[in-house]
Amino acid sequence: MTLVPSLFRAALAVLSVAALPALPALAAQAAAPATLRVDLLHTGNALDEHYALERVVVEPLPWPGNPARPLDDSNRGLNRFEVVDPKTNAVLYSRGYSTIFGEWRTTDEAQKQSRGFQESLRFPKPERPVRVRVLQRDDRNEFSVAWSVDIDPAALDVQQERRPAPATPIAIRNSGPSADKVDLLILGDGYTQAELGKFEADARRLSDHLFSVSPFRERAGDFNVWALAVPTRESGVSRPSTGTHRDSALNTRYDIFGSERYVLTLDNRALRELAQYAPNEFVEILVNNETYGGGGIFGQFSTAAAGNDWANYLFVHEFGHHFAALADEYYTSPVAYASGEERPEPWEPNVTALQEPAQLKWRRHVAPGTPLPTPWPKAEFEKYQRDYQAHRAALRKADRPESEMSALFAEERRFTDGLISKQPNRNVIGAFEGANYQASGYYRPEMQCTMFSRSERFCQVCQDAITDIIDLYSRPPRE
Repeated sequence: MTLVPSLFRAALAVLSVAALPALPALAAQAAAPATLRVDLLHTGNALDEHYALERVVVEPLPWPGNPARPLDDSNRGLNRFEVVDPKTNAVLYSRGYSTIFGEWRTTDEAQKQSRGFQESLRFPKPERPVRVRVLQRDDRNEFSVAWSVDIDPAALDVQQERRPAPATPIAIRNSGPSADKVDLLILGDGYTQAELGKFEADARRLSDHLFSVSPFRERAGDFNVWALAVPTRESGVSRPSTGTHRDSALNTRYDIFGSERYVLTLDNRALRELAQYAPNEFVEILVNNETYGGGGIFGQFSTAAAGNDWANYLFVHEFGHHFAALADEYYTSPVAYASGEERPEPWEPNVTALQEPAQLKWRRHVAPGTPLPTPWPKAEFEKYQRDYQAHRAALRKADRPESEMSALFAEERRFTDGLISKQPNRNVIGAFEGANYQASGYYRPEMQCTMFSRSERFCQVCQDAITDIIDLYSRPPRE
């Protein structure tokens, strides 16, 4: 199904050549509609939530998306939004996504108080009024409408100011018109004016590594990559647990939800106000820090500490969350989320509660006769992890040099790789217990994967999930 022409046949947004030089892929987008952004406030607590419209913005660049795939059939995300024709109720555009609020409400803090978070919904600018619906998963993993708002793109309060771009986007990888490609934007945070060259080098180095990992390697020609950074007064971003506070452009920081390695920005406006000056469908923020850390929210953004020894892994792992809604398959590291005793079937593509083994979501990859659950040396792995996690916590508590933490990570990887390499099921696709932050009741497809440990490879199920999203946002060359 394609977009209804009468609603999405908007004129190309006016571009300032002085503000946006050297964006060759934009030349082929003369017929693309403008980009409309709906900024929301998402508030509540563990038991209650509310939405409110904050503002509607016409972004300065045309819509970068694939017009042949307006509807999202991936069934990913805790939420989905739909752009609907209010006269016919036809869905014109949809995308699944998750939110920071959705993660926060699983924390202990959400049991005690309410908080609010900024969110944005972006879609091709329609010519006539539309209804935007936000859907949320229920207990049966089905989507139901949680909130809706009517949007008139011609309303007087729609913001359409054309301000000069605060920085010039860098074309890291230009594979073709944005409508045909996945547009990945790498933003920098915590880079001073003197470090902008370092930011470009970091963006090139880490994106090159991404495209060395399957299936990104095989589909590299389906991506454009842009880089953009506004210089900051101080180098690095905030890490409150050590008393480090930095005035960075995107307000990215460590210690999100009390987890020392969790890096996000809660300043959605700062993020969107910068990202709008380069084509983007996915965003990864590089923080100019050496301390291990990162984060990823499906359909929102991901982060990685560019100066860490494990930056390659962090960039790819966190992008897996953001790009394809991959769940964490590890379960021995402490996280900020509170978990109950129930084990509902996750919506994420790479973990399962295995309630119905015959209906396993990746059963097409499971060879006949493979036992479900699938044996692996779980007890030996967990015994090592208890000592390892204690050592890790002690290093952080004593604020030891990052080199000591990196050495510990390298030791842990050698142990895990060595343990798994001896196992008869090391290359088997099945259901291995221990995933989704839980030692029991949740299962992952393979013994080893980038989403489980600091390995260099996505398991086959994760590769399939990534490929599905690449197909959603790109299209083959036209004759």
